[in-house]
Amino acid sequence: MAFKLHIPPCINTPAHPLHPPPPEKPLRIQIEGPAIAIQRLLPEISWHCDPLSLVFPQQAGPQIARLTFQKIYGRNVRPDLANDMIVRDEYLGWVTDVTPYTHIDYYGVTFDHLVPPDDPDPDVLQINIVELETDTGPFAHGGAYANETLLFAVDLAEYVGKKVLAVPRCCQKRKGTQDRMRVNSSVAERDAET
Repeated sequence: MAFKLHIPPCINTPAHPLHPPPPEKPLRIQIEGPAIAIQRLLPEISWHCDPLSLVFPQQAGPQIARLTFQKIYGRNVRPDLANDMIVRDEYLGWVTDVTPYTHIDYYGVTFDHLVPPDDPDPDVLQINIVELETDTGPFAHGGAYANETLLFAVDLAEYVGKKVLAVPRCCQKRKGTQDRMRVNSSVAERDAET
């Protein structure tokens, strides 16, 4: 059974202007996190793990983008509206202790909402998925990582076995001052490859 994606309300007063964003504001959104957490959201997905013949986007990309879009905007993507949601880029973090790489450990997808095709530098909303289910790995530690890196306390009982926590950058201790440049540069690189 799929877990629910949970993006909590902004804890800042006043709320950050992009958490949540105005519905008609052009915005580039990146959501990323441990592949194990994404698998809980989308248990039926499969990963294409041959680095010599990668497929863009991975099956998870459009699906996690749609889930995120629904949580942010409170509605489904409007297929009749140009640029309502377009997958633009993805990040694949490979398990590097095995060669050749055969397992994706960390995944991110970037999508645009109403961004004009000729805008190379739109505003960016960075969202990080926080792994709360396991007690091993760099993104876990039974909630300790979440409580060390977020601006609010996490009650594991609210999430374990039910929900996957995804937190916009404004509610994290890490401020991500380079997020806009990094995300927009990655999209530009992807565009140059095609």
